[in-house]
Amino acid sequence: MGIKTYNPYTPSRRNMTGSDFAEITKKTPEKSLLAPIKKNAGRNNQGKITVRHHGGGNRRKYRVIDFKRTKDGIPATVVGIEYDPNRTSNIALICYADGQKAYILAPQGLTDGMVVMNGPEAEVRVGNCLPLANIPVGTQVHNIELMPGRGGQLVRSAGNGAQLMAKEGKYATLRLPSGEMRLVPITCRATIGVVGNGDHNLINIGKAGRKRHMGIRPTVRGSVMNPNDHPHGGGEGKAPVGRSGPMTPWGKPALGLKTRKKNKHSNKLIVRRRDGKAIK
Repeated sequence: MGIKTYNPYTPSRRNMTGSDFAEITKKTPEKSLLAPIKKNAGRNNQGKITVRHHGGGNRRKYRVIDFKRTKDGIPATVVGIEYDPNRTSNIALICYADGQKAYILAPQGLTDGMVVMNGPEAEVRVGNCLPLANIPVGTQVHNIELMPGRGGQLVRSAGNGAQLMAKEGKYATLRLPSGEMRLVPITCRATIGVVGNGDHNLINIGKAGRKRHMGIRPTVRGSVMNPNDHPHGGGEGKAPVGRSGPMTPWGKPALGLKTRKKNKHSNKLIVRRRDGKAIK
């Protein structure tokens, strides 16, 4: 994928960049693998806004992705690489030898006509999905399961890949993109390769309207509100927070507060946190 720039015929166009969609080979989605997305605009069943800054945006259809990859031993041919409006990575439409079609995350290097396989007997090749027990140490993987049969939950966004560092007993050690070292059951499945569309993080949105197309509404800083609207509000001129730390509009600590439970059951599976510290 490459990044394209635009002629600066307006101020917002000057710094705006976008994808050139060079990897995309199929323009229209597979109708049998589409599902509707119901818009709630950040509101609950009473119509009250419970998630701020959500609303509007372009109409989308959900692409049903096969994160489980459980159709073993049947080769599947890549029909095309498609854009998915619901995620940062591109997706690949594959067609199994028995005629069934499915969407998978498109790893870097996957192209039309390539054959992918699932299962323990699959080769260690880009796009193939197999248990961690059958993957050599040092291999880059993505779409990793946390529990066998649950489907891939880790390392699914554009440009990401985890490295298989070691295998010992019932667990494999993975180094995640954040730097965290984590144990995962060795029977869990992962897909070989790094997720494609790696230049996604280099795109400059450029203008406010493009954010609105994504369904993101404006955010107002608490420091410019009145005291009855936000704990940071009020004061003459530009006033500091006035509390021990930043707060949410409802007076709860924000920006940096650790929210992970101290006694979370999966703490024992984290060998080293992303900040370099071991879990106690």
